[in-house]
Amino acid sequence: MNTSVNLAGVVLKNPVMTASGTFGSGAEYGEYVDLNRLGAVVTKGVANVPWEGNPTPRVAEVTGGMLNAIGLQNPGIDVFCRRDIPYLRQFDTKIIVNVCGKTENDYLEVVERLADEPVDLLEINISCPNVKEGGIAFGQDPKAVEHITAQIKKKARQPVIMKLSPNVTDIAEMARAAEAGGADILSLINTLTGMKIDIHRRSFVLANKTGGMSGPAIKPIALRMVYQAAHAVQIPVIGMGGIVTAEDAIEFILAGAAAVSIGTANFMYPDATLRVIEGIEAYMRRYGVKDIGELVGAV
Repeated sequence: MNTSVNLAGVVLKNPVMTASGTFGSGAEYGEYVDLNRLGAVVTKGVANVPWEGNPTPRVAEVTGGMLNAIGLQNPGIDVFCRRDIPYLRQFDTKIIVNVCGKTENDYLEVVERLADEPVDLLEINISCPNVKEGGIAFGQDPKAVEHITAQIKKKARQPVIMKLSPNVTDIAEMARAAEAGGADILSLINTLTGMKIDIHRRSFVLANKTGGMSGPAIKPIALRMVYQAAHAVQIPVIGMGGIVTAEDAIEFILAGAAAVSIGTANFMYPDATLRVIEGIEAYMRRYGVKDIGELVGAV
């Protein structure tokens, strides 16, 4: 039984990875999860300089999921390279670094800095606000998606995953734009924009007013978008959005995802990734699936 997947020449032992921002850079979960079992660890977003993030409160539980407005708080690329990469290198898993920035140059600085680091793939978070375009995310304009993808590909030594925003009218158009820019892989979906109000205090629950909605409630939307994106492009797609169980993950794979990321579920069940891996293996045994590739896009 073969569970390995090939993402732009990088072979993962299985298709299960962590979603950026929900697993730190691995150390926080090391005592709960055998990182050697994971296909890959996707780090929290890393910027060219430290980011403080948004004011608190910045996390709120909602029906079927959670809202977060962390604001991509991170210690910056220098600390990341010195502290987090050596930690992850101890394990037999692939390292995917999530890159964020406020301007094109911010992204390029991080990508160039990582060129000689022992990491396997770069995931570019284009849901970050484009400061020069008045705060609209790079990922909400197909021309901007294609442009920034092309610029990053010129500098990157590792294969590039473009992480798409769901806060768009046509996800297939964004997928095609990233592919046209030279993306090696796509990942989606990032969080949906949501809000919660405290009716007793008559105020917003999050200091930022809005936050990113994640968790089981968004799964049907994510599944539809992954299906559309996977059928719009020729490059591999990593699916995410509300995956909690192996059944959820298998739905995404059948819809066209070559691999999957587990996010919010890590907060509920620290071993969620391992449960999903074991569940996929059990499913393959049950239905006599010899290679996981047989399931990708099988619906």
